[in-house]
Amino acid sequence: MSVVHVSDEAFSKEVLDHEGLVLVDFWAQWCGPCRAIAPLLDQLAEKYGEKVKICKVDIDKNPESPSQYGVRSIPTLLLFQKGQNVGQQVGALPMPALEAWLGQHLS
Repeated sequence: MSVVHVSDEAFSKEVLDHEGLVLVDFWAQWCGPCRAIAPLLDQLAEKYGEKVKICKVDIDKNPESPSQYGVRSIPTLLLFQKGQNVGQQVGALPMPALEAWLGQHLS
């Protein structure tokens, strides 16, 4: 499964209405740490396929969703399960930390 780019308009459908685990990356093109973790998120999407849906929200093009979830700095990663925010990480994490964090929420 590949990373899904999500707009404010599609956030509810793509993230909140999804039954499984969804990792949402709030990012911007100009953000160095955001660009640094992008390949890691692509790898997670490949590795976890149907277990975790990986979504990206460009905060410059979609200001409503980050505002709604109190995103103050980027990258901010939020985990959603059945429409509920179940976890948050701020900053560029290395792959082992990302996998450990996801592992806490995978059933």
